[in-house]
Amino acid sequence: MTIRKANASDVSNLHALEREIFTPENFPLSRASLSYHVKNNLIYVAEIEGKIAGYILALVKRRHAKLYSLGVNSLYRGQNVASKLLETIIFELLHMGFKQIFLEVRTDNETAIALYKKFGFNVKKTLEAFYLDKRDAYLMEFKAKE
Repeated sequence: MTIRKANASDVSNLHALEREIFTPENFPLSRASLSYHVKNNLIYVAEIEGKIAGYILALVKRRHAKLYSLGVNSLYRGQNVASKLLETIIFELLHMGFKQIFLEVRTDNETAIALYKKFGFNVKKTLEAFYLDKRDAYLMEFKAKE
């Protein structure tokens, strides 16, 4: 597995992955949004045998970094793709000087919540009816160790 920063030539594959993973109520990113984020924020991709197995997107044009999206192709789940991406982005964000990282996650996404907790994220509060299907989300926070 190779982890690298996404580039403009990845946008079509990222968009196809986004449509596969996220239903409309989970706010999938458009091709234009992905293109914007490749240029203006931080997206890492995980490649396995030349195919994009997953990606992670952090918004960095703000006071505190925000993990906006993490997605893994169903063919590559259970192969530590999400862990490697999360490890890489946390390292990069801390290196950039961020002291806090935030994210929102569906309260019914137990697998993702367990992963985030494993990496040191804690639930700050519940965001009621956050998603289009009226599901709640947790706002989670990672704080850099002083």
